[in-house]
Amino acid sequence: MYFCIQIILLHMNETSIQRCTQEHLSLYGEIYAAAFAGEPWNDHWTVEDATTHVGEILESRQSYGLEYLVDGQVAAFILGSSMLFHYGRTFEINDLAVSPKYQGQGIASLLLDRLIDDLKKQGIKGFHLITAAQGTLPAFYERHGFNKEHRVILMGME
Repeated sequence: MYFCIQIILLHMNETSIQRCTQEHLSLYGEIYAAAFAGEPWNDHWTVEDATTHVGEILESRQSYGLEYLVDGQVAAFILGSSMLFHYGRTFEINDLAVSPKYQGQGIASLLLDRLIDDLKKQGIKGFHLITAAQGTLPAFYERHGFNKEHRVILMGME
């Protein structure tokens, strides 16, 4: 009696997280425009404007960001900047964008957790961000330790 054993090799994607770089700015713009075109935002960003938006943050002396690579290609990024207050330096997360192709795989959580860990080690005292008030995003950030602020409010003017 002969048995046939079939070995199936699954292609495992090689992933890594590293600091954001100016060299990948155009890729960040593409990812940003595509990610924010979907729910819950449904924003109409051109790639050019998204690239400018991300570039302005990345150029700041106080910026810090991480990118998530899959097989050497940028799949997502998180980016923001810090500001000094009387009680210490805080960090505002400006952008967290995952390419639609990679959404729903836990990449945003990995980037967020890594960013917070890195910056706490650098002495950051607090983190804040602005996100959609409804939908899945408030619960996502709450799972990562963020709470709705009750001491301050976001105000705007057009």
